[in-house]
Amino acid sequence: MKQCLTTRWTIIQRVFFLLIIAAAGPAGAQIKGNPERGADKAKTCIACHGQTGRGPMSGVPALSGQQFEFITLQLILIREGLREIPDMSGMLKELKDQDLADIGAFFSAMEPFSPRGTRNDRRFAAGAKLSEIMGCGSCHMKGYVGQRQVPRIINQREEYLAKTLIAYRDNKRSGVDTSMNAVMYKTTDEDIYALAHYLAHQN
Repeated sequence: MKQCLTTRWTIIQRVFFLLIIAAAGPAGAQIKGNPERGADKAKTCIACHGQTGRGPMSGVPALSGQQFEFITLQLILIREGLREIPDMSGMLKELKDQDLADIGAFFSAMEPFSPRGTRNDRRFAAGAKLSEIMGCGSCHMKGYVGQRQVPRIINQREEYLAKTLIAYRDNKRSGVDTSMNAVMYKTTDEDIYALAHYLAHQN
């Protein structure tokens, strides 16, 4: 267990080093994500995630307009087996960090996803109150647009948000740290569904 945690942290540190260097100017320009190259490398991805970054499959997250650093980090974690998505790990196995950064840039450059479905006013209001109490905007920023490795969650798929929040609560998923697990600890299913509904139906 200790070795697994050490390996996870080492990979996360490497990812952040690459992303910091990429933002450092001309010296690191070669490892910045390139959306044009990413378009070719993401051909397999769009089968599930869609040509516009939001595919028709339920439970598959929308990626259009998502934070570049977040997408790149998640792809590396999946490739390294530190986030278990069996359907994706095989596809990413032979891809280099630069390839994953290009895919991240491709989806990040897309028009952000818009809300879908009908808003339930009662559930929306309950979710809005919960979001304020739980401080969602303190990390995900005003408007829930995210920042770097913290994902954009505004208008994300409702069922995907609910599934993800439940996984954090039940310690079946973690981010670069355990902050989300702590935030979601003992949150009821009803509250999670309300929060997911609120985040998924922003104007």
